[in-house]
Amino acid sequence: MRIAKVLGSVTLSRVHPALRGSRWLIVAPMSLNALKNDLADGEDLIAYDDLGAALDMKVALGEGGEAAAPFHPNKKPVDAYCAALLDHLEITE
Repeated sequence: MRIAKVLGSVTLSRVHPALRGSRWLIVAPMSLNALKNDLADGEDLIAYDDLGAALDMKVALGEGGEAAAPFHPNKKPVDAYCAALLDHLEITE
């Protein structure tokens, strides 16, 4: 699981039937250095969101097989999933 920053949202004109009504976000994973400076430095990707993450919010990002786990036993074609909303991070040395 990685921490990512929400950069925006995506609007689809067509969607897979298993994902109707879903919300998609543009997120950028953050390295430890990026977290210290509140700057996203990872490659942008699209993530499924059902938690209501807002612009500039930090989220815990599940990827790969882990991203599809919340939907089990239903199968959904998801590669990244917003697993948690993070309102406070404390980084100590």
